Amino acid sequence: MTSERRLAQAAPWTEVTTTTADWDAADPALLTTMYGQLLLIRSFEEYVLELAGAGLVHGPAHSSVGQEGGAVGSVLALADRDTVNGSHRGHHQFLAKALHHIEPKGLDPRADASADVRALLLRTLAEICGLDRGFSHGRGGSMHLRWREAGALGTNAIVGGGVPLAAGSAWAHRQAGTDAVAVTYFGDGAVNIGSTLETFNLAAAWRLPLCFFVENNQYAVSTSVEEATGEPRLSARGPGFGIASWKTDGMDPLAVHLTTRAALAHLRAGLGPALVEADVYRYFHQNGALPGSAFGYRSKEEERAWRARDPLALVARHLQRRGLFTAAELTESGERAARLVAGLGDELLEPAPGGRPGQRRVRPAEWPDPSFVDVGVRGDLAEFDGARYAEADTFDGQLTERRFVDAIAAVMARRMETDPSVVVLGEDVHRLKGGTNGATRGLKEAFPDRVIGTPICENAFTGTAGGIALDGRFTPVVEFMYADFMWVAADQLFNQIGKVRHMFGGTTAVPLVLRSKVATGTGYGAQHSMDPAGILATAPGLRVAAPSTPFDYVGLMNSALRCQDPVVVLEHVDLYLSRGPAPVDDWDYCVPVGRAAVRRAGARLTVLTYLAMTGCVLRAVDQVGVDAEVVDLRWLDRASVDWDTIGRSVRKTGVVLVAEQGAAGTSYGGWLADELQRRFFDWLDHPVQRLTGGEASPAISKALERAAIAGEAEVAAKLTEMAGY
Repeated sequence: MTSERRLAQAAPWTEVTTTTADWDAADPALLTTMYGQLLLIRSFEEYVLELAGAGLVHGPAHSSVGQEGGAVGSVLALADRDTVNGSHRGHHQFLAKALHHIEPKGLDPRADASADVRALLLRTLAEICGLDRGFSHGRGGSMHLRWREAGALGTNAIVGGGVPLAAGSAWAHRQAGTDAVAVTYFGDGAVNIGSTLETFNLAAAWRLPLCFFVENNQYAVSTSVEEATGEPRLSARGPGFGIASWKTDGMDPLAVHLTTRAALAHLRAGLGPALVEADVYRYFHQNGALPGSAFGYRSKEEERAWRARDPLALVARHLQRRGLFTAAELTESGERAARLVAGLGDELLEPAPGGRPGQRRVRPAEWPDPSFVDVGVRGDLAEFDGARYAEADTFDGQLTERRFVDAIAAVMARRMETDPSVVVLGEDVHRLKGGTNGATRGLKEAFPDRVIGTPICENAFTGTAGGIALDGRFTPVVEFMYADFMWVAADQLFNQIGKVRHMFGGTTAVPLVLRSKVATGTGYGAQHSMDPAGILATAPGLRVAAPSTPFDYVGLMNSALRCQDPVVVLEHVDLYLSRGPAPVDDWDYCVPVGRAAVRRAGARLTVLTYLAMTGCVLRAVDQVGVDAEVVDLRWLDRASVDWDTIGRSVRKTGVVLVAEQGAAGTSYGGWLADELQRRFFDWLDHPVQRLTGGEASPAISKALERAAIAGEAEVAAKLTEMAGY
């Protein structure tokens, strides 16, 4: 007969509650500061709702009124070197960390706020209102609050989107040899998001000093926790991943504080991540100043029961009970905080001309200049001052024939040797003698702590790399085994990494390189064979490099690693085993960002192409015998296209073909042809021609795959057709 044995989780799961004795033992300075932070944050949030009700906050106002105890109780346990990020409902998280940074010795609500505290509240309110003096010049608004100097890495509008980024911060803390930790705040809805669960696993596998702080406010918009999950005690998720977990009452700031201290001791001891679940309650609906009961998904009785446990009132009662505050001092402190916050509005607002009595508007001088709209989507490339550039035909070093894939490994080895900040991560990059294609050959042996094999979790490891880049101490190089896998990590690549520089004011460096292979023609089918260039090139914030020779790969990778923008480097499988000129021992030159290469001069027509299609075009031109100028684009994103080289060729030939292998629907040439016709209409003798694959994704069948993509034969046919123009 079978036998059964009940299994227990290896990681501890603990519930923490406080007693009167805990409150009596608490440091008076801690309780005073706790009350001061709670008062300021509550007053601030109530004022934001007032402005939102008056139409002075453009977009949502996700209030944290009622939830302040979780943020304040936990942040006051942190050190200034620790970092936090948060959710779309993150005013309280941001303010708690920033206030703790400004006033590390504590706040006394009986005294007037310092000039620094007032400046913080004013900048935060300005950001929420979308004004120029805000932390991100109004670009971030309510849901994207960031102050790096205070360790506030940014709140996030994508549910669960910030969790992988916090893992990157935690990794950087540990790699730098510090005992600092990262805390990522998110709600009950994010517990069910794939990026969150992926990061649970990654953090546990890597034993990162990361605290997952779940503010369980009982509802994801209007859907209750009980409806959304079979285990409403959300901290139960932690032990399943091997994460030590705690559950506590988030309406009790001291209980949160003591719980966080226990979690921090675990983290700083190097025992791996921690998870804290704090049960809290938002007094208002998802957005705005109406209660949830007004929308029918909560009862008034439920709301009254939670309000009776208000964290602000709880701390006030204990302060008075212990004789630390009088009733009059509590009242005066509340009035002082309200006056402070209202005064911020007086600085930003003025009476609306011709409006109703009491109606106000934003002072016109407070708005950002509309010309600022696109500034900082990418950096200005000032980091390339002093860079040494080279091209194969003018290179003054020694060249030799080398396999393309060997050039990848060689330049990465050189950069990791000369720059200790460079780290490599991805699936199997540390195994198989250099990953699945040999591109990381020898790196793990030479740099064992900087070549990191990841679990299969594209969202988590891409976001972790994003967090590492934003930390600023390291430069991550991420390998995606296939370009199609980018869409598994689309949130982190497009919503987070691609947008973060611009979203947070245009000055945030994101030194990240993502390498990925284009496997068109390898028989791997529809989900491993796409050319992503057409989508990547139109995504704001990313730069895209597409090398077609070993020499260019070296220079383009050096530029990608020097660049302070995120760069996607595409590698075509057909090129890996191809051979071409490469340096013998000089691996330090750059190919300029935004510089194309004329591979063949000609006067009859211009062909614009990239990656492996460059070789197809050159062979087809020789086969057909047409006098074509072949331009290898090399940089594909909108900001980096070499319009000067293209323009010279177009003015010379008047006829243009954009040739690519990939599918018609996601074609890179679609937007490029449109832009060519806008820029060079007066010099074009004919509409820009395009050559792409078919509509369908490549199939497994060799015959169907070949029919789905464009190659040398299709280029030759198109050139023959165009020769008659």
